[in-house]
Amino acid sequence: MGIIAWIVLGAIAGYLTNLIMGGSEGVIATILLGIVGAVVGGYLAGTVLKVADVTGINVESIVVAVIGGVVVVAAYRLLVGQRSSTQV
Repeated sequence: MGIIAWIVLGAIAGYLTNLIMGGSEGVIATILLGIVGAVVGGYLAGTVLKVADVTGINVESIVVAVIGGVVVVAAYRLLVGQRSSTQV
């Protein structure tokens, strides 16, 4: 997939993930987390589950990217939440 397709897919996945999970991340963070989510979702679905792979901008890839995005955002919030709670 080309870099523009990754950015567009990341933006879509990040936006949908933000709608599902809610959040206050900015536009750039949403896109970056969406792109990372697409990579994680593609890896999990393609390698572990052998169900699908992120192959382009289509419904299947968006669903896989959003699932990966939810995993990434949950991990991100867990990590950031622990950091901010340990600082005084």
